Amino acid sequence: MSCVAQKIHYEGRVQGVGFRYSVRQIAKGFDVTGTVRNLPDDRVELCVSGEAAEVTDFLTAIRESALAGHIAREYAENLSPETRWKGFTILQP
Repeated sequence: MSCVAQKIHYEGRVQGVGFRYSVRQIAKGFDVTGTVRNLPDDRVELCVSGEAAEVTDFLTAIRESALAGHIAREYAENLSPETRWKGFTILQP
């Protein structure tokens, strides 16, 4: 089992549309931990960790959800595989 951690920035109409709450709901269906928050530049930042296949499936579920219509671009970067969060939380800006 290989664990991974990623930070993803979403651009588009991703603030003011329930994006963070929808991501947290989707996360409940996967064995992942992380955070999601609005950024001052109108992007949303998602940090997620878990087993590689779970993280991949979780990110795919976001892309295939109703949120897809709000996402214009997404940028991902790998974080240290040891990066962990407790649960999945929405951070306030």
